[in-house]
Amino acid sequence: MADLIIVRPDKCVGCNACVRACPATEANITKILEDGRFITSVNNERCIACGECVKVCNHGAREYIDDTEAAMSRMNSDKLVILASPSIKAVFPTQWKGILDWFKKKGCIIYDIGFGADICSWAHLRAIQNKKVGNIITQPCPAIVKYIETYQPKLLPNLSPIHSPTMCEATYVRKYLRRNNPIAVLSPCIAKKNEIMDTGLIEYNITYKKLMEYFDKNDIRIPTNSAQDLEYPFDDQQGQLGSIYPRPGGLRDNLWAFDPEINVTTSEGVHRIYPELDMYALMPEFKHPEVFDILSCEFGCNIGPASGTNQTVFDVMTTMKEVEKNAKKRRKTSGAFNRGEDKLYKKFDDELRLADFMRNYRPQKPTPVPTDKQLESVYELMGKYTEADRTYNCHACGHKSCREMAISIYRGLNTPENCIVHAKNVLLARHSALQEQHEKLAEITSECLALSDKLKTDVDMITENMSNIGEANSKTHERAGVVNNLLQNVVTFCKGNPTMDAGSVQQLIGILETTIKAFGALDENVTKTAESSQLITESVNQITQLVEQLNETLHKTNESSAKKIETE
Repeated sequence: MADLIIVRPDKCVGCNACVRACPATEANITKILEDGRFITSVNNERCIACGECVKVCNHGAREYIDDTEAAMSRMNSDKLVILASPSIKAVFPTQWKGILDWFKKKGCIIYDIGFGADICSWAHLRAIQNKKVGNIITQPCPAIVKYIETYQPKLLPNLSPIHSPTMCEATYVRKYLRRNNPIAVLSPCIAKKNEIMDTGLIEYNITYKKLMEYFDKNDIRIPTNSAQDLEYPFDDQQGQLGSIYPRPGGLRDNLWAFDPEINVTTSEGVHRIYPELDMYALMPEFKHPEVFDILSCEFGCNIGPASGTNQTVFDVMTTMKEVEKNAKKRRKTSGAFNRGEDKLYKKFDDELRLADFMRNYRPQKPTPVPTDKQLESVYELMGKYTEADRTYNCHACGHKSCREMAISIYRGLNTPENCIVHAKNVLLARHSALQEQHEKLAEITSECLALSDKLKTDVDMITENMSNIGEANSKTHERAGVVNNLLQNVVTFCKGNPTMDAGSVQQLIGILETTIKAFGALDENVTKTAESSQLITESVNQITQLVEQLNETLHKTNESSAKKIETE
């Protein structure tokens, strides 16, 4: 299985738009990354390549792969056969001829898939008339084929065994025109690559969007032509009424042109056709129409996911109507007013073998659906304990119901965190925990404020003590200055009196007595200083105790918060 749809993880925002649009229930895998982002990748084993996710992704996260570059490289060495879908006229109404001319100038051989669609209509008509098929589901759309093979294999007996117009043309080129060149198809379809790999008749799928990107990148200018001119010199016959296959009901209109009594029901669009196929599978055979003509794209192939067109549905339907008028003018019959035998079908009857345009299918094993008991644990992981929760069905996850989401989680294709109910429950639990922490924080704040007030009182006391210390130090400094002056006077006196009499001795004694008194005052101030130092020490001890209380309170709160987080 080729990887046709790819994802750019850096651009995926986890919006679930791709899951919501996808008709294949197992085609997407949603995971949560370590950084908390959700990323949805593609499960290519179960993807039907309808391209709907590419169309709805607004973030550029989804892209598809085709064979444009490989075909262009091959064209440099080999002569390619180019099969052009009639949808090219609706997608590029004024450039389709210029595009085909460009390939022809490169040496390619150009054939019209519209002719293959005529073969396809003929084969269906003959198979119905000859009772070679019962009630059938048409299969020109490869996304439809892949869906039935993958999700509704019980419908394979109803799936038309007739090749699609593209493969009918490829078969005609190989078996009847004897062309062995590599073949490339120009199409608006991503899923066409699956059909190419399943049948092995074609090598390359060149989509319109990638082709125009190739032209732009290589500065290739395609000339325009009149949109009214619908004829082109293909290397073989141009298709007739088969050219309207790209529009909804195209195959039906071809069958009704030959047998209006055939019971044909039509449907198209991913949001209609796949649920209807599931419904078809549940219905008894007698309620099925003879032909269920269906297309995956809502407006047919003309606005396919790989068309890259800016044409509106009104534009393409107008073009298809002109194609139909042109085809009817070129149709030849054996009677008047196109009421006789169709000459093209007569040619097919004479030259073609119906068996050459048949194909086989390869069913895939369906994934078992889990039981209600098996889903019980999944619902609990999603936080869904009540019936109301389990039928919430908000579609935010991208699935149609909570049950589908639970099945997806059970299969490993999604995660409970992607469920909005789960997310709400987690948020409510966290809000409750935050509320409790807020209340605890308020208690802590109150305790801290009380401690802060006590600290302020002690700081004021320390400030006052420091002031006392400063005053005592100032007085001590003054006394020390007095002593210093007195001693200096003694020294000066002694130096000026080498020999002392009794009067001199008495004078010296007076000086010394004054000095002793000064030292006594100094000692008293030193004592006061010691008392101030003791006050400082006591204050510091009190502050230390308060800080220890504060730390103890904060540690208790931190431990409580940690336990709360562990239990969440």
